[in-house]
Amino acid sequence: MNINNSLCWLLLPYFIFLLSLPSSSFSFCNHHDSSALLLFKNSLALNTSHHYYWFVDHFPWLHVYCSFSSKTESWKNGTDCCEWDGVTCDIISGHVIGLDLSCSNLQGQLHPNSTIFSLRHLQQLNLAYNDFSGSSLYSTIGDLVNLMHLNLSYSQISGDIPSTISHLSKLLSLDLGCLYMTFGDPNYPRMRVDRYTWKKLIQNATNLRELYLDGVDMSSIRESSLSLLTNLSSSLISLTLRDTKLQGNLSSDILCLPNLQKLSFGPNNNLGGELPKSNWSTPLRQLGLSYTAFSGNIPDSIGHLKSLNILALENCNFDGLVPSSLFNLTQLSILDLSDNHLTGSIGEFSSYSLEYLSLSNNKLQGNFPNSIFQFQNLTFLSLSSTDLNGHLDFHQFSKLKNLYCLNLSYNSLLSINFDSTADYILPNLQFLYLSSCNINSFPKFLAPLQNLLQLDLSHNIIRGSIPQWFHEKLLHSWKNIAFIDLSFNKLQGDLPIPPNGIEYFLVSNNELTGNFPSAMCNVSSLNILNLAHNNLAGPIPQCLGTFPSLWTLDLQKNNLSGNIPGNFSKGNALETIKLNGNQLDGPLPRSLAHCTNLEVLDLADNNIEDTFPHWLESLQELQVLSLRSNKFHGVITCYGAKHPFLRLRIFDVSNNNFSGPLPKSYIKNFQEMMNVNVSQTGSIGLKNTGTTSNLYNDSVVVVMKGHYMELVRIFFAFTTIDLSNNMFEGELPKVIGELHSLKGLNLSHNAITGTIPRSFGNLRNLEWLDLSWNQLKGEIPVALINLNFLAVLNLSQNQFEGIIPTGGQFNTFGNDSYAGNPMLCGFPLSKSCNKDEDWPPHSTFHHEESGFGWKSVAVGFACGLVFGMLLGYNVFMTGKPPLLARLVEGVHISGLKRTNNRIHAN
Repeated sequence: MNINNSLCWLLLPYFIFLLSLPSSSFSFCNHHDSSALLLFKNSLALNTSHHYYWFVDHFPWLHVYCSFSSKTESWKNGTDCCEWDGVTCDIISGHVIGLDLSCSNLQGQLHPNSTIFSLRHLQQLNLAYNDFSGSSLYSTIGDLVNLMHLNLSYSQISGDIPSTISHLSKLLSLDLGCLYMTFGDPNYPRMRVDRYTWKKLIQNATNLRELYLDGVDMSSIRESSLSLLTNLSSSLISLTLRDTKLQGNLSSDILCLPNLQKLSFGPNNNLGGELPKSNWSTPLRQLGLSYTAFSGNIPDSIGHLKSLNILALENCNFDGLVPSSLFNLTQLSILDLSDNHLTGSIGEFSSYSLEYLSLSNNKLQGNFPNSIFQFQNLTFLSLSSTDLNGHLDFHQFSKLKNLYCLNLSYNSLLSINFDSTADYILPNLQFLYLSSCNINSFPKFLAPLQNLLQLDLSHNIIRGSIPQWFHEKLLHSWKNIAFIDLSFNKLQGDLPIPPNGIEYFLVSNNELTGNFPSAMCNVSSLNILNLAHNNLAGPIPQCLGTFPSLWTLDLQKNNLSGNIPGNFSKGNALETIKLNGNQLDGPLPRSLAHCTNLEVLDLADNNIEDTFPHWLESLQELQVLSLRSNKFHGVITCYGAKHPFLRLRIFDVSNNNFSGPLPKSYIKNFQEMMNVNVSQTGSIGLKNTGTTSNLYNDSVVVVMKGHYMELVRIFFAFTTIDLSNNMFEGELPKVIGELHSLKGLNLSHNAITGTIPRSFGNLRNLEWLDLSWNQLKGEIPVALINLNFLAVLNLSQNQFEGIIPTGGQFNTFGNDSYAGNPMLCGFPLSKSCNKDEDWPPHSTFHHEESGFGWKSVAVGFACGLVFGMLLGYNVFMTGKPPLLARLVEGVHISGLKRTNNRIHAN
C-alpha cells in the first residue's frame, strides 16, 4: 500500500475525533493571529453612514459596485477568528492566510506598526474601498512575504510606494488602483512609485499575472523602465495603468505578450505609441487606449484578435481608414473609436453581441449600417458628428429594446424620418441627443417615454408652439429629467416649466414670448438657466438670486424690465450672470457682492442708473465686467479693497456718463492684464459635464477694432479696456503701459488731456488703440512703432502735432487715423513737414491752459477791439475770468453731453 495512503488511514480516526468535539472546546484559530486582528479592529472606526459606493469610471462600460457591510462587527473576543467575516484560515495550522475586508466601512489611519503586518502567513490581503485617508503604504508591507494577492484599491492611501514591496516575490496579483478618485483632479493625493521601486518589483515578482496601478503617479517611469514589463511575458495576463501620468512612447511589444488578455493605458495624454502590425497577443480580450497619444493606423491585423470583446480607442490620434477586418470580430461587445481622425465607411457588423458602440466625431461615410438594428443587447449608441448619409427610418430603433442612450447629433447629411404610422416605443431610453438633425417638429415618439433623463433637440428647425403633451410630460412624468436643451430652434409661445430637480435648462435662441413665469421659482436645483435671445418680458423673479447651485444665469437679449433681483444669497455658486440687452433699470443690488465665485458679469445695454459699483472690487474671481451703454455716472474710484479686480481681463464701461479722472487706482491693480504669460488656449466659462459637451460657452460683446464682435469663448489671453463715450478728463495714466497682455484699448470720446505716455510703447500685444475725440496734444511717441500687432489706430480729432512716426505697423495706417489734427504732418498725410508754408497758423479754437486764447479773442470780436484788448490784458495778468470760464465750460460740457446722447440714440 502507498505510504501516503497508509498515513491518511492512520490519521482518519484522529480527525473524526476532532470533528466530534464541541466547537467551544476547540478552535482552529491561531491565538497570535486572533489577537492581531482584534487590535487592528480596535485601531479603526466604523463609518456606517455609507451603505454603498457607486464608482463610475470615465469609461461608461466599466462599473464598480461596492455593497458595504461592517464585517468586523462579527469579530469578538473568545470566538474562533476563522469563523469571522472576511477571515480565511489554514485548515491545518490555524494561521490566518486570507483577509478580505473590502467595502467594510473602515475608517482611520494605518500605522507602520499596525498588527495587520504581523500576520506573516497571509497569502491574500484585500482592504479595498475603505477610508484610510492620510495613511501611507509603509515599508512593513514587505514583511508579508507570503502574499500572493494584494488589493488596496480605492482605500485612499497615498504617498510613496516603499521599495520593500519588491520583497513580495510570490505576488500573483497587485491592485493599488484609485482611478475614480484621481481622474480630473490633479490635487487628489495619489500613491507614487519611483524608478528604483518599479524596477525591483518587476524583477522580483516574476510570477505577476495581474497588475493594476490605476491612478498611481508613475511620472518618473521612463520608456526603458516601462519596457521591463516584457520580462513578465510568461505570466502577465492583465495590465491596467490608467491615469498614471506616464509619458513617452510605449513599445508595441507589450501587445505581443503571449498570454496577455487585458491591457488598459488610458487616460494618459502624454503616452504615445503605435499598434503592432502583426504578432498580436492572440488571447487579448480587452484593449483600452482611450485618451492617450497613440497614433498611426489601426492595422488590418487587428482582425486576428478573435477573442476581442472590448476595444476602446476614444480620443487618440489614430487616423486613416477603419480596417474592414474590424467588423468581422464576432465577440465584440464594446467598441469605442470616437473623436479628432478615422475615415472610410462603417461596414456591416458580424458580431451581434454589441452592447456599447461609439463612432462619434470621425469622418465616416456611407449609409447607416442596418446590422445595428440586430443588436438586441445594445444599450449605448453614439454616431454623432460623422458624415453618414442616406435615409434612416427612426422607427427601426424600436427593435433595440435595451437601448438607454442614443446620440445621432450633428449628422447633417443623414435624412431621419420621424413620421411613421407604426407605433414604436423605446422603453428604456433615458438619454437622447438629436441636435442638428434637421428636425422640424417635436418627435411624437417622446410622448410614451417614462424615464427620460437628458434630452437635446437643439439646433434644429422645430417651429411653432411647444405641444401640450410635452408640457404635461414635464409636469407629471419626467420628474427625474436633469438636462433639456431646446435652444436654436423656432419655438414660439410660452416658456415650458421644467420639473423641480432639473439641473440644466437651455432654451436660448428661440421666439418665446410672454412674461417670465413665476413657476420657475420651484426649480431651485438648476445649475444652468439659459433663456437668452428670446422675447420674454416682465420682471426677473427675485427667487433666482436664492438658487443655491445655480452657476450660470443667462437671460441676455430679451425684453425683461424692472430691477435686477436684489437678494443674491451668501455662499451662492454663480459664476456667470448675463442680463445684457434688456430694459432693466434701477440701481445695482449690493447683494451681487455675495457672488464670490463670479467670473462674468455682463449688464450692458440696459437702463441701469447708478454710480460705479465699487463694492464689486472684492470679487477675486471676476474676469469680465461689462456695464456698457447704461446710465452709470460719477467718478470711478477704488474704495479700499487690498487687491481690487485682481483677475479682471475685460473691463467695459463705455457709453455711460462717468466723469472725473481715468480710474488709475483700479488700472494699477489689473494684475491679470499685466501678465504677458497668460494662457493662450484656455477659456473661462466653458462648462462641460457628463456625456454632453459645451453645455455653456460664455460670450461677451466688445468693440473690437471699431466693430461690435461677440467672443463666443472668452480666451484667457484676451484682455481689453473700453472707457469710451464718457466724460473722463485729466491725463493718461502711465501705468496703462504696464498692462502687457492688453489686446485692445478704447478711450475715445472723452475729455482727456495731456500727451501719450511713452510707456504705451510697452503694450507689445496691443491690436487696436482708439484715443480719438479727446484733447490730447504733443507729438505721437516714436515708441509706438514697437507695437508689432497693432492693426487699428485712431488718433483723430485731437491736438497732436509734429511728425507722424514711420516704421512697423505705422506704415499701414491711413489718413483716417490722424484726421482732425491740423498740426500733424508726414506720411500718410499729404502735408509735408519740410516747408514752412505747409504749417497752418496756430489755431485760435483750441483750449490753452494759460487762459489766453480763443476765449479772449471771442469776447474781443463781440465787444470791440479795445474792450477785447483790455479783457485780454486782464486775463493775461489775473488768469481766466471765473464767470466767463464757467459759462464757456458749461457750454463745452453741454456739448459733450449732447454728443453722448446722440451716440446713445444711434
